[in-house]
Amino acid sequence: MTELINRFLKIDSFLVPGKALILYGPRRAGKTTLLKSYLDSCGLRYRLETGDDVRIRNLLGSADVKQILAFAEGFELVAIDEAQQIPDIGMGLKILVDHLPALRIIATGSSSFDLAGAIGEPLTGRKRILTLFPISQMELKQKFNSYDLRQRLEEYLVYGSYPETVMADGRKEKIELLEELVGSYLLKDVLAMDRVRSSRTLLDLLKLIAFQVGSEVSLNELATQVKLDVKTVGRYLDILEKAFVILRLGGLSRNLRNEVTSKAKYYFLDNGIRNAVIGQYNLLDSRNDIGALWENFIVTERLKKRSYAGIYGNIYFWRTYDGKEIDYVEERDGGLFGFECKWTSKKKNKPPKKWLESYPGATFELVTTDNYLDFVG
Repeated sequence: MTELINRFLKIDSFLVPGKALILYGPRRAGKTTLLKSYLDSCGLRYRLETGDDVRIRNLLGSADVKQILAFAEGFELVAIDEAQQIPDIGMGLKILVDHLPALRIIATGSSSFDLAGAIGEPLTGRKRILTLFPISQMELKQKFNSYDLRQRLEEYLVYGSYPETVMADGRKEKIELLEELVGSYLLKDVLAMDRVRSSRTLLDLLKLIAFQVGSEVSLNELATQVKLDVKTVGRYLDILEKAFVILRLGGLSRNLRNEVTSKAKYYFLDNGIRNAVIGQYNLLDSRNDIGALWENFIVTERLKKRSYAGIYGNIYFWRTYDGKEIDYVEERDGGLFGFECKWTSKKKNKPPKKWLESYPGATFELVTTDNYLDFVG
């Protein structure tokens, strides 16, 4: 595939003078491509810089009002790529917003914990935040019809949806790109933090998570296996989530006597990354983890749809002490919506009796290969 996929996020729909537009997302998810595509067609006089440039880091991190305003003079738009590299970037952006109210400002960042911490307080009320994920089924539906997407489903389950991987033509190229993503980019932001020292420990932790996708995870068991204390393991998992590597799902409970809430489920933001972490690229007919792959795919694709379509609410899994469970639950619009992810289902699954008894009015739906595009596309 050589044609570009049109991304669902449109910068011009959110960019306004007087507020900084912050574009988050994983490394290599397409933020720079999206930004440059917009700049090429925006018709504004713009300045594009990168936080990798030491000169720009020193300037925008300096809080020197005179120099920062001189830097933006004469431009209608200032764009800063890789803004998480700039110390105190929030203060630099605040100076631009406050002193140049007609200026449009875009900052991209691959690391939410760095950039969010730097911009949060200085830009209170002065920013709009968007997240760009790896390519979604919503976006692919603009190029392929439902039949063709289903024909390509195995590719997305095994190799994931990072733009370069989707665009790559052959299996060998896809695997090489995933190996590079995991080896060179995946943990770059995480390891840049002073409190995270060992890439080996992080990869060991991710491997354990990869083998437990869709299952409840015990921090105590993880801590024992990676030889760290529970508090450190919890902190590492939190960092990995904020770095767009994994997604945490907590347990739903309004009846603590019957429902399990002490553990969490973890999913990878991309199936290809999950498979690369454990070095498993074999196709579906020779795998024993298809259920986990399917559940990971559905949960993360739904995350993309919720983000892009503005579907707000909380997400959980649900499980009782006697083993009744639902994979994925959304709490929104005053209701509870339960979804069970099944790769194959020869008979209709009924909702657990306790689910309906505990939450009258709650719904239940099976998500299979027949109807998944209605849920995620």
